[in-house]
Amino acid sequence: MRRLWALAVPAVLLCAGARAEDSVVLSGTLKTVNDRGTILIGYRVSAPPFSFLNPGGQPIGFSLDLCHGIAEDVARTLSRELVEADAPAWQTGLRIVYLPVAAEERLPKLVAGAIDLECGSTTANAERAKSIAFSPVFFLAGTKLLVPLADGRPAVSSYRELAGRTVVVGSGTTNEAAMRRLAATVSPPIAVAAVPGLDEAYDRLAAGKAAAFASDDILLSGFIATRPDGKRFGIAGDYLSFEPYAIGLRRDDPAFAALVRDSFARMAADGVLSRLYVKWLVDRLPNGETLNVPMSPALAEMYRALGQPD
Repeated sequence: MRRLWALAVPAVLLCAGARAEDSVVLSGTLKTVNDRGTILIGYRVSAPPFSFLNPGGQPIGFSLDLCHGIAEDVARTLSRELVEADAPAWQTGLRIVYLPVAAEERLPKLVAGAIDLECGSTTANAERAKSIAFSPVFFLAGTKLLVPLADGRPAVSSYRELAGRTVVVGSGTTNEAAMRRLAATVSPPIAVAAVPGLDEAYDRLAAGKAAAFASDDILLSGFIATRPDGKRFGIAGDYLSFEPYAIGLRRDDPAFAALVRDSFARMAADGVLSRLYVKWLVDRLPNGETLNVPMSPALAEMYRALGQPD
């Protein structure tokens, strides 16, 4: 056992070598996962660098690496081998299954049990906490605008300049809510066009069907870095909302929530959180581009509170 894991063992953790069902009475997500033999990880297909598809069509990203770490601890708790999604069918153990989810369906699918963890770029806020629970926060973002460049500078510097024009957003996102709150504060009002996915939102901007694309600043940076025509656009304006990212899980499941918290504490103490941050936010992405986003002092302090060494 790693040192912090040994100090903060969740109540459901089993003695080494014991089968889960022989040692404790499982409940909630842990029982479901154990009985099913799979852990279902919901992911977004177009939220780089947190959750997206590599050229081979496989889901990758910061959030997915974190969820893989949680899955390792779930398997350890259940005294089963963790089996990767692409492992041969005959291989037994606790198998990871990745399932794509759209923004507007991610929370309902989690509540319904269609996925066990929601691993994307999801904001933890009070409204969403009425229906799901969250892991510790692992990133801090905020709503900004992606707009065309004119002479190397953003053509728009504030949402106020978008009066009477169209802003495209991903439906079911906190960015949509932020833009709808602001739309009527200018005259004529901003037209907010909500589309099913962030890829479609970007494509509408690129096709000239919208004056701006509103999303989290780090996701907009991901589009600039990963799209062939991304350098045509720049990020503009002040923050229109603040978005603390966390992994989603089902509510009213204290054993599983404790395991997720302890998994984050283990990853913090082992330096995994900071290494994953550098891997996805500072180092080169699979396409060779870099976001080069240093960790903010506020996020560094959050990681230290979880047990990240100084």
